[in-house]
Amino acid sequence: MIEKISTLISKEEIEQKVREIASQIEKEYEGKDIHFICVLKGGVVFMVDLARAIKKNVYMHFMDVSSYGDDTESSGNIKILMDLDEPIKDKHVIIVEDIIDSGRTLSILKKLLLSRGPASLKICTLLDKPDRRVANVDIDYTGFKIPDEFVVGCGLDYAQKYRNLDYIGIISFEEE
Repeated sequence: MIEKISTLISKEEIEQKVREIASQIEKEYEGKDIHFICVLKGGVVFMVDLARAIKKNVYMHFMDVSSYGDDTESSGNIKILMDLDEPIKDKHVIIVEDIIDSGRTLSILKKLLLSRGPASLKICTLLDKPDRRVANVDIDYTGFKIPDEFVVGCGLDYAQKYRNLDYIGIISFEEE
């Protein structure tokens, strides 16, 4: 199989959207510390870009949550591979995701984090794929709504490849 990638969202469009979301977050969290929780590995590129666009201190925390493996479909089996290393009680938390697809992973993660008593908990995603939603999740900050396609780039991968692309591309597979 040959993997082909076609551009869905350009680098420039992503950069502009990151600045817009950063501005919105700065306004809403004026006078408050912001604690990002990045869902590894895909969310790290977006989180770093977003944090750099915010003109105030941002605390960064990491979790590793998996539901895909090397497949293009969520398995529905959620595994927390790495948990937070400090409490979030009474902190203003924003979960930063690369993409929200079925919503299964995020709905479970949100319940877990809410049980830890944050002052507030919001969700920020670069990409939202609402056509695939099976679990209800409220998204507070959305970069782009996208069609039901498998996408790569800006942290999103296929079998651990293509995370480093500076644009969002649709991956397709063709016979050799």
